[in-house]
Amino acid sequence: MRRVPTRPNNAALAILIALSAGAALAGDAPGGAFPAVRADLTHEDLTRVEAVTAPTTDFSRAEPFELMQGGAATSRKKVNRDAFSQFSANLTFEQERDFKLGNALFRKLWVSSPSSTQASDGLGPLFNARSCQSCHLKDGRGHPPEGDADATSMFLRLARPAETDAERQALIDHLALNFPDPVYGGQLQDLAVPGLLAEGHMRIAYEETPVTLGDGEVVSLRKPAYSVDDLGYGPLHPATTLSPRVTPQMIGLGLVEAIEPADIVARADPDDADGDGISGRPQLVRSAPDAPLALGRFGWKAQNPTIRIQSAHAFTDDIGISTPDTPAAHGDCTVVQTDCTRLPTGVQPRLGDTEAPDPVLDLVTFYSENLAVPARRDVSDPQVLRGKEIFYALGCTSCHQPKFVTSRDAAIEQLAFQLIWPYSDFLLHDMGEGLADGQQVGVANGREWRTAPLWGIGLTETVNGHTFFLHDGRARNLTEAILWHGGEAQSSRDAFAALEKADRAALIRFLESL
Repeated sequence: MRRVPTRPNNAALAILIALSAGAALAGDAPGGAFPAVRADLTHEDLTRVEAVTAPTTDFSRAEPFELMQGGAATSRKKVNRDAFSQFSANLTFEQERDFKLGNALFRKLWVSSPSSTQASDGLGPLFNARSCQSCHLKDGRGHPPEGDADATSMFLRLARPAETDAERQALIDHLALNFPDPVYGGQLQDLAVPGLLAEGHMRIAYEETPVTLGDGEVVSLRKPAYSVDDLGYGPLHPATTLSPRVTPQMIGLGLVEAIEPADIVARADPDDADGDGISGRPQLVRSAPDAPLALGRFGWKAQNPTIRIQSAHAFTDDIGISTPDTPAAHGDCTVVQTDCTRLPTGVQPRLGDTEAPDPVLDLVTFYSENLAVPARRDVSDPQVLRGKEIFYALGCTSCHQPKFVTSRDAAIEQLAFQLIWPYSDFLLHDMGEGLADGQQVGVANGREWRTAPLWGIGLTETVNGHTFFLHDGRARNLTEAILWHGGEAQSSRDAFAALEKADRAALIRFLESL
């Protein structure tokens, strides 16, 4: 079992020094100053943090504070369909007000322009949803279209490789994550305002493949193939790749942002210097072309450094609503989609320069930062404890790091210096060819994905009525999700497949308790 240190190893230290000195991992560029160790803690505090976040070796009982996955912000509300929609338990009265205002804006249905409801128009003209809540139903996990269901909570990212020296240099300098399709942009929009053609519709074809486990049980995995029907504006660029994404659950995002960068980068081992087969890499991004390098930690490829940036891109790309951080009033319409760019926008000069002027983005960001993590269930159940022991023994914690203590300097005081249990290292890992999408995003290649946090995973069916997992929802349950792991996780996956049925059941029961 790999023990992950709080202090950086040599490879991680090199990354931190490079960033502090202003050098990117590939090429020189202005960088953010990431201290090699946490600057927010005294020596005494650092010693306490290292002790409390050390991996447990006692699986006979629950660990102290394990019930409270989100620290003092953990929700103890009744477990039901609203389990992911509660606010951080330790907010002030004024912060509860801002959360509720943000919730109203998160649920707001936008309409096309021009409209008599001038504070709500500007939708599209091309879009995937009319509200944030449409994709993040009950603030939970999206799913692929099944049967007659639509694809509102799943979409296709579009990107092509660099083709010119200037584009290749932009990738090296972290001025671009990748390059959009020249006609369809960075995302396929399957909806449009009246009078405008949608860009197309995602088609999924599944191929079932049986997998025989060590005790003879057979599990069927479904492998998806993606294409686009009804292209409205001609063919895609020949090099454009399609990357399916389901919307992730929203809980605990502010706590993730409150983790000190040094604690994440300390777990990076890009060259697998310790020889354990795990070589996590940090994602490096810029929030704007003139911004310093920052650590990406949100999104399936960790492509967004902050919740505000993630929210702004969702407004523009998913709904077609401009914000102060993403002022494109026509959303993802490209210059060659002239029927789209000629349509009116929802910008109202008396309200601001964008369709969602401040404080809209501020309030939606605050709401997203404070969706509370539900309390654990059954932490002392013998089967859950056995499953936890197996989780550690299989090496799952090499990527699904159980614990962090958030920064004392967190922007939101209520999220500061909290012991949290996200079960993620927020690094990029090679997950094998089976899960590859062939699409580069920043430093992430087509086989690499950010380790998904596991907190709340056991409430997916309660909140969203399904058990579809992974970036494209191909896995129909947790067993299938584990069996899709490859690359750096291949040995853990194979060890799981070799377990006896009772031990596999215990591991799944542990995951369902999160």
